[in-house]
Order: sequence, then C-alpha cells, then structure tokens
Amino acid sequence: MRFTPTEVDGVFVVDVEPHADERGSLARAYCAEELAAHGLEADVAQMNLNHSVRAGTLRGLHFQHAPHGEAKLVRCVRGAVFDVAADVRPDSPTYGRWVGVELTADNRRALFVPAGCAHGFQTLVDDTELLYTASHPYTPGAEGGVHHADPMFEIPWPLPVASVSDKDASWPHVPSADTTG
Repeated sequence: MRFTPTEVDGVFVVDVEPHADERGSLARAYCAEELAAHGLEADVAQMNLNHSVRAGTLRGLHFQHAPHGEAKLVRCVRGAVFDVAADVRPDSPTYGRWVGVELTADNRRALFVPAGCAHGFQTLVDDTELLYTASHPYTPGAEGGVHHADPMFEIPWPLPVASVSDKDASWPHVPSADTTG
C-alpha cells in the first residue's frame, strides 16, 4: 500500500500495489501494521457497505462526537465518487480545510479519514457502492455533521445535487464540535 499525505493533517490517499500474473492480480486493501506505521488509527470496529442508486447523490458531511470519534478507510468498490474529508477539529493546524479525491472501482484508491474530520461524498455515476472501515461503532447519540454547502469549506461538488437526505440537508453551517477522542 502507498500512503500519500494530503493538505489536511492526518488525511491520506491510499493506493494499492497489485501483484499481477496471468490469472489477474492481488492487492492488499487493508493492513493494520502499515496504517500504524504511518501513525494512523488501525482499529476496525465496524465495516460498512453503502449503496447509492443515482449519480449526484450526496451523503454527509458526517462525524461522531468525542469520545466516539471514528477514523475511516473509504474505498469505492462499484462506480465512482468524489470523496471528501473536511477538518472540523478546532485545535488542528488544518482546521477549516478539506480535501476531495475521486475514488472509483477502477482506480482502487482509498481515502483515510482520521477521527475529527467530517466525511462526505457525491456519487459520480449510478449504482455506486462504498466499502469502508470505522474505528468506532456507530453511536446514534454521538453523530454530528456539517452542511455540505458550508461556506467555511466552499466544496465545489462536481455534479448538481440530485439527492440528499433531509437529515444531511439540515446539518449546521458552522462546525462547532469536539470530534476528537
């Protein structure tokens, strides 16, 4: 696995390094030792599979409040997304910044999102699926979010928003949470 740091502290693009032969290829998609060697949270408490029917579907920006903050390793296994990590950690040197990466089933790229960053994505094609790990189980009372059109971030989503949940549309515009821990 290749880890490329981004402009947001603790967020990494993770590329696979396939080993190929006449049968096809094999690539490590997750390795706790390699994550830990880069100083990243390697615990996996939960794995989620997300399916979106339509291109333009927007989900997020989500996080969990401390002490339930969750680090995620997000990979697209069908279709394509524009995946975003937004830094809502008040004490972070990159507070208020975000990074967006195109994850596709073809490029096999992943995004590591540390606890304390809000995560969201927009599907770029119909019938898209994401598979991602979370370092902490989903805790309903700890969930939080930031509105996808928050002027602090000014994220230029690639497509018009075709679908967003009422809950995601109602998140506040100003991040004000302790999401670390």
